[in-house]
Amino acid sequence: MILGILMLAIAVLTGCGNSQGSSASSASSSGAAKSSAVAQAGKDVTIKMLNVGQGDSILIQTSEQTVLIDTSDVDERDKFKRELDKAGVKKIDKVILTHPHADHIGGMDVLLKDYQVGEVYDNGMPSTSKLYIGYMKQLKSKNIKHTALKAGDVLDFGGGVSFKVFYPTKELVEKGTQKGYKHDPNNESVVGKLTYGDFSMLFTGDAEQPVEEQLLKSDAKDLKSTILKSPHHGSSTGSSVPYLKAVWPEAVLISCGKGNDYGHPHTDVLARYLGQSTYKDRRDGSQKKTRLVKNDKGEVYKGKVYETDKNGTITVTTNGKDYSIKAEEGDAQ
Repeated sequence: MILGILMLAIAVLTGCGNSQGSSASSASSSGAAKSSAVAQAGKDVTIKMLNVGQGDSILIQTSEQTVLIDTSDVDERDKFKRELDKAGVKKIDKVILTHPHADHIGGMDVLLKDYQVGEVYDNGMPSTSKLYIGYMKQLKSKNIKHTALKAGDVLDFGGGVSFKVFYPTKELVEKGTQKGYKHDPNNESVVGKLTYGDFSMLFTGDAEQPVEEQLLKSDAKDLKSTILKSPHHGSSTGSSVPYLKAVWPEAVLISCGKGNDYGHPHTDVLARYLGQSTYKDRRDGSQKKTRLVKNDKGEVYKGKVYETDKNGTITVTTNGKDYSIKAEEGDAQ
């Protein structure tokens, strides 16, 4: 009888152990599913490429945070402020400055004066620019946290939205902080990918082909994105054929000013985005053959293209699964 009782007790204890293990496993799976559901079918996230002329400023609003990537040019500060006010912005949790050129950091004075700013991130490269020196002084006086970004960093934008930094590399940042280093600000731009469930967008600053070549070596598999922020305002210094093949975006957003002095977006790059076989050379007006992007099946890449000079502010809305793009004026090319 005692033996029977002992066997029964062992059976009960064993059963309890199995039950607890199953419950833990189930809870873990449930947690993962819940996390996935939050990311893939959560609240709407909006990404606005602001119409700020020949500069960059992209406003990201998640369910938990407001993030700004670049702050337009100095002479577009009034337009920049109007766009932020129109979007109902009062506080910016994170500001990311891709590089210290005026058309990317020109609105920092307005931002720090008129809005509450949580943290500021940049590429960690010192600059002699008065704009750069000015905002760094203000960050210190206002006790606003400043962080230098490098490849491998991941920022949490809240609500299941993350931003992974691809560039600059740690090695480049270390070189760039040494006295006497000759800087190339465009090719020191912060490049990173926003991910929300199945949706992604690649942010490129003014990074040019040397950066693209390096990213193809280090992060080629991670470059594929739903939407591409056109590098360097649609300049032919970026958007190389191998790079576009790796990214293969469904849509490309270009920030540029009407009738800008640089001819942005350049006609050869625009033709490449649109999958057009020829383009009109911006210098001599001749028709030339486009260097098209093809996948391994030989299919020609063709995306939807939006430009702030033609479409005004461009708004992307996504729930992590589906997305839509709405322009203030006109349709996609």
